[in-house]
Parts: sequence; structure tokens; C-alpha cells
Amino acid sequence: MKIYMSVDMEGITGLPDASFVDRGKQNYERARKIMTDEANYVIQAAFDYGAEEVLVNDSHSKMNNLLIDEIHPDALLITGEVKPFSMMQGLNDTYSGAFFIGYHTRAGQHGVMSHSMVHAVRNFYINDHCIGEMGMNAYLAGYYGVPVLLTSGDNQAAAEAEKLIPYVTTAVVKETISRSSVKSLTPKKAGQLLTEKVKMALDNRHLTEPLIPPEKPELTIEFNNSGQAEWANLMPGTKWIPGTTKVRFQAKDMKEAYQAMLVMTELAALTTFS
Repeated sequence: MKIYMSVDMEGITGLPDASFVDRGKQNYERARKIMTDEANYVIQAAFDYGAEEVLVNDSHSKMNNLLIDEIHPDALLITGEVKPFSMMQGLNDTYSGAFFIGYHTRAGQHGVMSHSMVHAVRNFYINDHCIGEMGMNAYLAGYYGVPVLLTSGDNQAAAEAEKLIPYVTTAVVKETISRSSVKSLTPKKAGQLLTEKVKMALDNRHLTEPLIPPEKPELTIEFNNSGQAEWANLMPGTKWIPGTTKVRFQAKDMKEAYQAMLVMTELAALTTFS
């Protein structure tokens, strides 16, 4: 059994605001340690259950946050950018299941540090299904036939996961008070919870099915302003929907839709307000 782990940062235990997840802010180095310890609880639990391989993909910001000298020695770590498949780099159809650790809810929703990939994005759509980055990642896992067995983060991320993926196991390590405040477990208590939830997720893995994407998905990204849509529309094959901030791309498969999303959001992030 091989387990794939995508580890984001906003949903990690005790992290309430940007001062913990922005590498230029005062609490970032503390948060890296908490993030690494949290990943280790999950990795150890997966190995204890019988996993033969655990591949960990650092999935936050510049994607080099996890401390490799402190990560579980038997895990494999993907770190750094640019990665062709970003938060899902390294996944393929040989994995028995995926874990989304430290995840957050989508843009515009109540939840700590809620957003969808970049702050230029209001919504993603695959055909007519409105999703965030969790949904994009789950659909790419589904393309490979890999079910998302476990998600961890705040209570709002858990609710989003449960609506998106039937029978997914969720681990709530903190509760949202506002977008920048939480009521949190301590890291040790969260580690105990995650250890229990890994076993539960693997026990129930036969119930959780992959989120299968459409064969030829239409990706639509709704941006926050027209400048962002203009930039995204520079990508060949896109169509800007008149009178909106939505830009569409007809993909041949989910892999192409995912990479189109990465290009469009990177372009949109170039927009300035001057």
C-alpha cells in the first residue's frame, strides 16, 4: 500500500493568520516546525498501519516549508517549485489513497485563511461544479483513480471535504472563529487525533471512492476583477465571458485542466492596482 500526502499550511494546528504562513512574517519559522511535526504524526500512523511507501508533497506557497532534516526518515519528500502539478506533484495511479493535510476552505467561504490557490480567484468551476483548490486536487486524484481518504484542517475545511467526497474521513484540529482567529487543539492533542483518524481512514478506504472528473472538463475561473481576467485570457485557448470576470478553457482531460488552472492563476496574480 502506497500513500500520497499533500501538505498545505493554513489548516495546520494552531495557525490563525498570515504571520504564520508568510515566510516574511515573524511566526513563520515556528509554523514550519509545527507543520513538520504534524506531517510526521500522519506519516508514522500510515507506516504503523502497514503502508510500504509514504510520499509527501510540500504544497504551500513556495513549497519548501517542511523541514527535511526533521521529517520522518522513511518518508519521501517533494519540495520546491516550479512543479508541473503543484500541490499534486508526484501522484499517479499506483497509490492506494491520498491524504490532504493542513487544508483550508475555498475563497469567499467562512474559514481560517480561506482562499483558492491565489487571492485573485473567486471561484473555480469544473463544468458547473463550483470548487476550491481542495476540489481541483481531489479531481486530479480522481483522474488517476485515487480516492482522497483523509483531510485535516479547520471545521470549515472538514465540512467542505465531506460535501465534496462521500465517506472521506476528516480531522478537525481547530475551529474557525474568524478568517484570522481559531480555537485550536494543542499540537500534541492534534497529533493523537490525526493518528486515530489515519487508522479510521485506512480502515474505511473501501467505502471512499475517487472523485471522478468529466472526461473532457470545461474549466472556468471567476476572478475578482477584470484585470485578472485580462491576464488569464492571454493563455491560448481561453475565452473571456463578456460582462463577467470569468475565463473558460476547454480541456482534453483533467490533467490539462489542472495545468491550465496553474497558468491562468499565475498570470492573473500579475495584476496590480496602479
